[in-house]
Amino acid sequence: MTTNWQDPEAISLMLDELETWAVVGLSTDTSRTAYSIATLLQERGKRIVPIHPDAPVVLGEQGYPTLSDVPFPVDVVDVFRRSEYAGPFADEAVRIGAKGVWFQLGVIDEEAFARTTAAGVPMVMDTCPAIEWRRRGR
Repeated sequence: MTTNWQDPEAISLMLDELETWAVVGLSTDTSRTAYSIATLLQERGKRIVPIHPDAPVVLGEQGYPTLSDVPFPVDVVDVFRRSEYAGPFADEAVRIGAKGVWFQLGVIDEEAFARTTAAGVPMVMDTCPAIEWRRRGR
């Protein structure tokens, strides 16, 4: 399957226009990449929403056990889970009306990409907001 997982328009939409980012797998463990990227998102003016079974408060934001539990609209679902577990989060993102799905560096699920984009939701895979901001010189 040949797809454009890192479509510049989808990346620009999410980084420049979408504000509320649900971060799947974000916990209070400061050694995890999800924590450092959530910190960067906040520094860039994004609202983060931790999605974790324990629903911890992280970086001052209340967590929720699932995307469906979030009581307000989510713009981007940013997934920090292994590829074999990531697809259902893309499906749930579509169900809750997210405007974008971002699978982090190393997270690839071609079938989830096909389902998500077929539903009209832009999706980025196998890259990171930090990398993309750096590429853009920001």
